[in-house]
Amino acid sequence: MSTRLGIVANEPSGDLLGAALVQALQELLPDAELVGVAGPRMQARGCVSLMPQERLSVMGLVEVLAVLPDLLRARAELVAHFTRTPPAAFVGVDAPDFNLGLERRLRRHGVPTVHLVSPTVWAWRRGRVRAIRRAVDLMLCIFPFEEDFLRAHGVNAHYIGHPLADEIPPEDQGPAARAALGIDAADTVVALLPGSRRSEVSRLAAPMLETARWCRARKPGLRFVAPMVSDGLRDLFEAERARVAPDLDIRLLAGGSRTAIAAADAVLTASGTATLETLLLHRPMVVAYRLNALTFALVKALRLIKVPYAAMANLLAGEALAPELIQGRCRAALMGPALLAMLDDAPRRAEIRQRYAEIHALLRRDAARTGARRIVELLAARERAA
Repeated sequence: MSTRLGIVANEPSGDLLGAALVQALQELLPDAELVGVAGPRMQARGCVSLMPQERLSVMGLVEVLAVLPDLLRARAELVAHFTRTPPAAFVGVDAPDFNLGLERRLRRHGVPTVHLVSPTVWAWRRGRVRAIRRAVDLMLCIFPFEEDFLRAHGVNAHYIGHPLADEIPPEDQGPAARAALGIDAADTVVALLPGSRRSEVSRLAAPMLETARWCRARKPGLRFVAPMVSDGLRDLFEAERARVAPDLDIRLLAGGSRTAIAAADAVLTASGTATLETLLLHRPMVVAYRLNALTFALVKALRLIKVPYAAMANLLAGEALAPELIQGRCRAALMGPALLAMLDDAPRRAEIRQRYAEIHALLRRDAARTGARRIVELLAARERAA
């Protein structure tokens, strides 16, 4: 008889994390059947998706309101499915506002619940730790400072390291990436990463393209690459290029964010998982981000942020190795000089790359297998108690 596990990953970054965990679970539980909500990476590993991942992928306080009724319907559908056919355990991957509510309901029905990626309660909305205690039997933490914080608040938490740190080799990936893209070793390259959501690209494409044009005017030999996670986002980015920088020569890639980052001398990236990926590829970066104006105003007015940096790369480093140009500062007049200053300072880039390599080593803990083992231990403990 197979071991049936539920798993829900709401967005592309969760799909990346979930895929590594799914593979490790399948190695420990060869008869495992995984079903829930999955992106292409998890589906490629055999995970059955009950609905399109895009249905759940949304970010921001104001943005959620527009689709809230459908999100609530989707969660109700998942609760109904998993209570009709209860899994041996349920794993929610990130997306705490959606998954913690789902986990709490399933836990009430006797389903053991696991959450992969701690909500950033250490950074903002610390009151959510009470909701975590009610929702999860096991929290799998991917950053080292999270375990102690959560355990101090009564949550069964374990630091497992970060799957991306295991997946990305510690050796320099630059030469292979440049060879794959046909880029000469002597070229100076900047990668533009405007985000994986339509809302992000709609806000960041124009300032990033304007920044690229500003830099090219002052450094004519500069080359740009930009990975696009979907055809739809590529079309949106292309439309913005036609509008604000029609003469800019930029190479667009279908996916391939790691190749683009590794091939670059510096990266201009949206804040989010991409900053961690850039750190793990040991590339200096400038971080840009714009939220909906009302969302940003609410966050500031309510003083919800409790940490000094927006980018996880800076939080892990404990210092602003990556300049952060957020909201009103996200414009070419500021991003361009920050990017060129980094490109023109080889010793500083080498220093940043060395620091990123050290952090990379600290995050390599065989996270997927460690997390899978913790889940198997939870299943065994439940079976013994039954």
